[in-house]
Amino acid sequence: MVCTFFGHRDTPKEIEPTLRSALIDLIENKNATVFYVGNHGNFDAMVRRQLEDLSKTYPIKYYVVLAYMPSKNVEPDEHSILPEGIETVPRRFAINYRNKWMLNKSDIIVTYVTRNFGGAAQFMNMATISTKVVINIGMPNN
Repeated sequence: MVCTFFGHRDTPKEIEPTLRSALIDLIENKNATVFYVGNHGNFDAMVRRQLEDLSKTYPIKYYVVLAYMPSKNVEPDEHSILPEGIETVPRRFAINYRNKWMLNKSDIIVTYVTRNFGGAAQFMNMATISTKVVINIGMPNN
């Protein structure tokens, strides 16, 4: 199973234990083995931190999916990838393009969405409409 993540840039640090529990459940009970995450905001940073730590214990692969071509002075690491075709996308549409690419590649979407506006809410709604499995750790009882 392939999993991707969408969450608010200002996600509070207090949700990190809940995020970790959700990740462990996905790995141990849902056979999630590949994870795609962005690189903008608090939620993405928490996901990356937890995936890096969990990859020491579990046989998982995770990739930070970049929205922009790296600068000439920055080398992407083994966990960084660019979506196919991103080099032709105007910069102002790059994050949406990257997010759609991640959504299309994934079976399960983990979100932290507490309001009905913004990119995280938009992509959670797209995932729901496309009948992907959506786990929103921003709402009680999920």
